[in-house]
Amino acid sequence: MYPFVRMAKEIWVNRKAPPLGLLEPHISQHICWPWDLDFWFELNNGRTLTLYDLGRVPMAMRTGLLPILKTKRWGITVAGNTTRYRRRVVMFDRLEMVSRCIGWDARFIYMEQSMWRKGECTSHMLLRSAVTSKGGIVPPSEVLAAIGHEGQSPSLPDWALAWIAADAERPWPPVR
Repeated sequence: MYPFVRMAKEIWVNRKAPPLGLLEPHISQHICWPWDLDFWFELNNGRTLTLYDLGRVPMAMRTGLLPILKTKRWGITVAGNTTRYRRRVVMFDRLEMVSRCIGWDARFIYMEQSMWRKGECTSHMLLRSAVTSKGGIVPPSEVLAAIGHEGQSPSLPDWALAWIAADAERPWPPVR
């Protein structure tokens, strides 16, 4: 089940947090609860992706994106991601999550998120997101102008560009 109560808590906690610049990190604190575990009693890989939502939504609030989505009746979707899992997270581990926008292109906004336990990174995700309207994908330039951000995207890191290029080579739809 989606962690609605935890999301409500994150929204409440961050409702008066200072605004963030588009490229500034949002840092949040989380706990691995028993219902986050898999059969091996560690943080479930799918739940990890869900928990990353708990960082992205408050980040969108703090950058001014959420009010724009509501006003313009836009939505936001995950259009792809790649996640590297490196350290086990077990019940009651306390985690620090770092969420940040790293750049954009003509269609997508790219973010990276990481979870940290006692100064050690447990997982890292690169995410491609799209803002959508009834007409399809809203160009990031239009989205960023709506939140008052001016300027070009910073250069995406080589590792992100490599993932973008590799993902573009995948067949769609996949072979059955």
